[in-house]
Amino acid sequence: MQIAIISDVHANLEALRAVLDYTGQQAIETIFCLGDSVGYGPDPNECVNLIAKHCRHVIMGNHDYAAVGLANTEFFNANAKRAISWTRDQLSRDNINFLKKLPFTAEYEHLLLTHASPRNPSNWEYVLTHQAALKQFKAFRQNICFIGHSHVPIIYSPSAYFTDKKIILERGESYIVNVGSVGQPRDGDPRSCFVVLDTESNTLEYIRLEYDTHMTSEKIKNAGLPAYLADRILYGQ
Repeated sequence: MQIAIISDVHANLEALRAVLDYTGQQAIETIFCLGDSVGYGPDPNECVNLIAKHCRHVIMGNHDYAAVGLANTEFFNANAKRAISWTRDQLSRDNINFLKKLPFTAEYEHLLLTHASPRNPSNWEYVLTHQAALKQFKAFRQNICFIGHSHVPIIYSPSAYFTDKKIILERGESYIVNVGSVGQPRDGDPRSCFVVLDTESNTLEYIRLEYDTHMTSEKIKNAGLPAYLADRILYGQ
């Protein structure tokens, strides 16, 4: 079975369509979304509609949480605050209700899904180093915990970390896998990023896809969102 795990779409419709085109053409049986479906980008309703339609599990992200009024934006930077306020005004009532009901975690067989960290899923903790990851492993019993939040793809085990495009998962080992970001990568590569787990070959592979970043950038500007948000997706920053 092949499972695609996506995260941090951030209302980037062009990037999401590229991912869904790919998963539709491949033997991908299931898609999970780890949250932050909205925020930053220009197409929140269109993205939520597609995510709700195509994803078996959808997790709550911090931008989703703020956009539907469940949290204040005190700790958001100025650009994120503006985007959250704009997104809140754009979201349909149905999509607000959908986002409000999202869970902080979900389980599927030997997998744990959460947006930020397994230790405190609703606290939006960043896992940015191997040392930080080591504090998380006792918080879950599943073989693999999939996260997003930082927009930077990386895999942690208790003994090492990996930035390889594809790895073979060791049976009996535990992993924390940051799947990267579909809609706003921050690792210097502007291509959409997500992972595919193959449960038969026991492999995990990062997929990078080109999409029309310039179209999305122009849509961000035309929506009146901060220019910085339009520029950063062109460079993967």
